[in-house]
Amino acid sequence: MLLFLDFDGTVHPNINYKPELVFFKLPLLEEILRARPAVDVVISSTWRETRTISELQLLFSLDIAPRIVGATPRWREFQDETTLGTYVRQAEIEQWLRTAERAWEPWVALDDQQHLFRPFCPNLLLTNPTTWLSEADCALLMQRLN
Repeated sequence: MLLFLDFDGTVHPNINYKPELVFFKLPLLEEILRARPAVDVVISSTWRETRTISELQLLFSLDIAPRIVGATPRWREFQDETTLGTYVRQAEIEQWLRTAERAWEPWVALDDQQHLFRPFCPNLLLTNPTTWLSEADCALLMQRLN
């Protein structure tokens, strides 16, 4: 099982956040990941564009960091603007799955931007960008990661 993780709007505010709120909800997510040890995490957040995998792993607890197995490619690396639809994040996830030869694996995307995915994408767990990862989201995520 794979979890594609966005940061902004999921584990902390999307914009104009105070430094003390950065990764404020990450402990909730890590608790879920500890309960689901077979889940690998792939970073789909724009944070991947300015940080290496090693730097991204440092954002997590020591026991979770090794489960950060990659980051999605930027859509410009595999498609040009004339062939790309509006569902950029989903396209990046699907490209990662193909490249990593893990396209057969079930996956969940934790994100706050529905427009980056095809309508009714069954793999998307949408968070509210103003409340971030909620207790209800956590319960739903636990179910989906089974």
